[in-house]
Amino acid sequence: MTTFGIIGAGHIGSNFARAVLAHGHEVLIANSRGPETLADLVAELGPAARAATVDEAAFAADVALIAVPFNSYREVPVTPLAGKIVLDADNYYFERDGHIPELDDGETTVTRLMQQHLHESRVVKVFNNITASDIPTTGSPAGTPDRRALPIAGDDPDALAFATALLDELGFDSVSVAIDESWRFERDRPAYVVRQNRDELLENLKKATRTV
Repeated sequence: MTTFGIIGAGHIGSNFARAVLAHGHEVLIANSRGPETLADLVAELGPAARAATVDEAAFAADVALIAVPFNSYREVPVTPLAGKIVLDADNYYFERDGHIPELDDGETTVTRLMQQHLHESRVVKVFNNITASDIPTTGSPAGTPDRRALPIAGDDPDALAFATALLDELGFDSVSVAIDESWRFERDRPAYVVRQNRDELLENLKKATRTV
């Protein structure tokens, strides 16, 4: 059993919680407005879920999931996540986040910036390219024909192995790339928010271009 600290209780965070809770894990879930605003969500999620402050969720987590508007990524606490695996589900939408020149110019990636911020953590990009409600509902057992596949990106082998195993547990195949290649499954690329099996995902990652 893993205790997941979820920072961000929106569509991705809450649906990720549903998925891991269904597999016997525990969840602490937090948002920027305080645990009292999560009472209804936690009541729905059940006894293995608890509302927390952001710091509480980060400190208690065996593994953290970050799913916040990207313009607030620097507010994610660094010290309580030191040494931990952090799953980064963030996406950059300039319409919401404001323009970030190094992303607009293709000089870096969302997850590279997150890894630089959480410099003592092991960051893996995952769950950013799937419709949130599909996370707990579209998995299938290993070996299922046409099983859905999701991409992951990271530089730490152990963190990538954890993410691969977690996806398999939740019902997904996976394809891994380095953090600096994570742009291949960011917004508007062929692998973004489409249902694809592993072979299709590999092909879509190859098709991606840096400018869209």
